[in-house]
Amino acid sequence: MEFKKEFDELESFEKTWLYLSNLRPVLNARGFFHDATEQFRIPCEPEKNSDVVIKFRAVRNNVDRVSLVVDGVPYVMDKTGNDELFDYYTFEIHVGEDALHYYFEVVLGKTVVYYTQLGAHTDLNQNYNFTIYPGFKTPEWVRGTVIYQIYVDRFYNGDSSNDVVDREYVYIGEHVRHVDNWSKYPASMGVREFYGGDLEGVIQKMDYLEELGIQCIYFNPLFVSPSNHKYDIQDYDYIDPHFGVIVDDGGEPLSEDNLDNSQATKYIKRVTGLANLEASNALFARLVEEAHRRGIKVIIDGVFNHCGSFNKWLDRERIYEGSEDFDKGAYISKDSPYKDFFQFNNHDGWPYNGSYNGWWGHDTLPKLNYEGSRNLEEYILEIGRKWVSPPYNVDGWRLDVAADLGSSEEYNHSFWRKFRDTVKAANPNAVILAEHYGDCHSWLRGGEWDTIMNYDAFMEPITWFLTGMEKHSDSFNYDKVGNPAYFFDSMRHNMSRMGGSPTRISMNELSNHDHSRFLTRTNRTVGRTESRGPRAAEDNIDKAVFMEAVVIQMSWPGAPTIYYGDEAGLCGWTDPDNRRTYPWGHEDAELIDFHKKIIAVHRGNPALIDGSFKSIYGEYNVIAFGRFKGDNKAVTVINNNNTERYLELDVWECGINNDEMLLQAICTSEMGFSTDCRVYKIKSGKLRITMPPLSGTILVV
Repeated sequence: MEFKKEFDELESFEKTWLYLSNLRPVLNARGFFHDATEQFRIPCEPEKNSDVVIKFRAVRNNVDRVSLVVDGVPYVMDKTGNDELFDYYTFEIHVGEDALHYYFEVVLGKTVVYYTQLGAHTDLNQNYNFTIYPGFKTPEWVRGTVIYQIYVDRFYNGDSSNDVVDREYVYIGEHVRHVDNWSKYPASMGVREFYGGDLEGVIQKMDYLEELGIQCIYFNPLFVSPSNHKYDIQDYDYIDPHFGVIVDDGGEPLSEDNLDNSQATKYIKRVTGLANLEASNALFARLVEEAHRRGIKVIIDGVFNHCGSFNKWLDRERIYEGSEDFDKGAYISKDSPYKDFFQFNNHDGWPYNGSYNGWWGHDTLPKLNYEGSRNLEEYILEIGRKWVSPPYNVDGWRLDVAADLGSSEEYNHSFWRKFRDTVKAANPNAVILAEHYGDCHSWLRGGEWDTIMNYDAFMEPITWFLTGMEKHSDSFNYDKVGNPAYFFDSMRHNMSRMGGSPTRISMNELSNHDHSRFLTRTNRTVGRTESRGPRAAEDNIDKAVFMEAVVIQMSWPGAPTIYYGDEAGLCGWTDPDNRRTYPWGHEDAELIDFHKKIIAVHRGNPALIDGSFKSIYGEYNVIAFGRFKGDNKAVTVINNNNTERYLELDVWECGINNDEMLLQAICTSEMGFSTDCRVYKIKSGKLRITMPPLSGTILVV
């Protein structure tokens, strides 16, 4: 009974090993390992109708039999090799064209243990079986790639001649305006404010991005749009000249009392003039070429669920009505070629029919009517192909609210299969990365998305563990702060729902344009800019906790993604305060230097790019995990306590042998960070380390 009491008090991720180790004979399940990397599945992404070698690891001379169970059929695996710590079992299977599901059954005496994506358990849960989707290929270049997200209007103003001018047009009932003070906090309803950031500014700062060590730029939407966020697309065929080039200017802003965009002659000339549109596309092509010259990839944002009320297909603002270069919009005329792009509820409402369906009821965001228009589907598929092809050659799409597209789940999946086929035919190495919250499994089975923005298996668990804050800073949860069971269990569950290949290329962010800045979350304060004011987002922040988060980010499976300015100490509540301008001339130099150093550590260790992952240890406010690939191994340790912690960690689980040396690559604490080399010699399979308060470290072999 005493053992039962102690067992119940343990965190769940510790229970399996302790339970199994108290059985007789002793089966050391902590040594079991298999994953979907090329170390344990060869090849890791097999073609259809091909052979695959499945490999399993167990402690040397510790098991009687390992069976691979494939779709319910068991196959006894052969012991084909060993090293100082482990025996390796292999079996070759043939995959056809359909998904193949498998798990492992390990036997020692009368003890039977099952191994799935959740690890070793005495009870079998086949919801977490490993799966092979034959023919599912994800771009190798994304594995571990360091991505940098740029919200263009707030990054850098490289060309003032394309700036939005005061009263250039009306957006959501009020005139837009240009912000002269680059350092001004965004207003609580700041979608009409424009600071002037543009693509020329990105080009001018390309040296900075290269020196930082980033390998890919993800741009928030770039296409013609009336908002600064540009998630209400006006024209998918062209880059917005306010981000691009205005070679043919003219017209006048609206007067103070004029709210009629059909008379916004300056805006109309700028965004419908073909000379400006084509010059802006050419500038973007030059930017991508310059990025590629430096070895930097480019991902752009695709907003295909809805467009904007300014869109040329609808033209509710009557911007295109008098143009000879554009067809009549569906709002203007019932004879518009785009009429079936939208669903109208009043079939006799023309001209100027405002009865179209809006996404979540927003008339500024018309819902696109895919099921009712084959032409719309073909148009958007062509947009998908166009921008990954010459002369633009972008390296992938991030898909906004991708699960919402269409009016049915059936059509949604059908469209994304067509989108994938179209994009991959044009550029096989283009990544298709979706914004998604919740279970993403049904889209990641080989025929639709490559991966997702990783909220559930990255941003949220890390935020809860280190800060206790919800990702918008809307609530604080004491029970989740420092809770290693919640952290590892949620990570395991959500990573298993994603699958091996999507996990290895997932976009792992701490902050982005939709959530509060992580540095602000470290103040453990609930609030938004309208309730507390923007300055409060900077109060009582904790850089040490932020650096702990970056240590995890740069050593976790996936593509670590930096939201512009995070590396410079930018704070902010959730949208729109998270969209502050990059603080040129006022950067936190220490944080920038830290990011340069830790990115170099990440890029310099293959294990951190696409190695296998294993959790090692957890207690209140302390976690440790390992990555390993061949001879390169890494261990990450986090102490989020306000006190020092001495730890003994079983690093043998990551294949680190006795007498091997672990070298400290980087460490962080309340005092800052250091790359001074410390050496830890492994004895009895353990790393013995003292972690300062609020610290993180990456150790490598």
